[in-house]
Amino acid sequence: MNWFPFAIWAAISSATTDAILKARFSHLSSASMAAIRCSAPAIFLFPALFFINWPRLDIEFFKTLLFLLPLEIIALILYMRAIQISDLSITIPFLAFTPVFALFTGWLILGELPKLLGIIGVLLTVIGGYSLNISESKHGLLEPIKCIFKEKGSSLMLIVAAIYSVTSVLGKKAVLLSAPLFFACFYFSLLSIVVPIVLSPFWLKDIKKIRDKLNSKTSLSSSIISYLAVAVSQASMVLCHFWAISLVDVAYMISVKRTSLFFSVIYGKILFKEQRILERLVGVAFMLVGITLILFSKG
Repeated sequence: MNWFPFAIWAAISSATTDAILKARFSHLSSASMAAIRCSAPAIFLFPALFFINWPRLDIEFFKTLLFLLPLEIIALILYMRAIQISDLSITIPFLAFTPVFALFTGWLILGELPKLLGIIGVLLTVIGGYSLNISESKHGLLEPIKCIFKEKGSSLMLIVAAIYSVTSVLGKKAVLLSAPLFFACFYFSLLSIVVPIVLSPFWLKDIKKIRDKLNSKTSLSSSIISYLAVAVSQASMVLCHFWAISLVDVAYMISVKRTSLFFSVIYGKILFKEQRILERLVGVAFMLVGITLILFSKG
């Protein structure tokens, strides 16, 4: 089965979730937004667990889960801290480096060794993803790299990218030890419980804001619709992510999924009237060439 359409749809769904969160829930803290992002898809994924076949789960699956869950939460906390203390334009580009790290973690954990053409494609995709948001930086293309040494937020986001390369590989290992559909439903149902509990000291501070927002019936219905929209887009992302990653090398899949940065730019222009779109077409070109090389390497 072709993995590429699932990876692209995972990218579009991820960008859609971010756009909805920004448009409808940006008045809340990043912790509350993270809790919404993690809990919403369980509306659809948890009930599905009662209708799908459960694979036989061995001790290796639970050991993988034991490593995966804490890393996921640590990455989320560091992510929130990074965007809290530093500008987005010098932190977010580092997420594009996850596929580079995944070249190594995929080889170390799963023995995946991409072809040279595929590696070049991954690197070009990373360069494109990195440069998409760089036009907002006041001091040029290399400013985020320089900021590693002077901005704590940048160094934290680089750590996040590295952790995501490990969680992506461990997620694939868990999928191979179970089944894509089962693990997508099981794992994110588990996250929907654990993450809000871990982040409760932060998002509970938003209770008054939430209560004030829901004072009218219009605001209540609008918030419910927005929450359901996040649930649909994020559940779609989860299912496509794990299905795609079960079919191809982690570095390849994550490279394609990082085109979500491009789709976020499109949403930014349409929904939030953000500027400098033409400048970002260079980054898009790099990403398209990189993805083409990845596809050729798998052909």
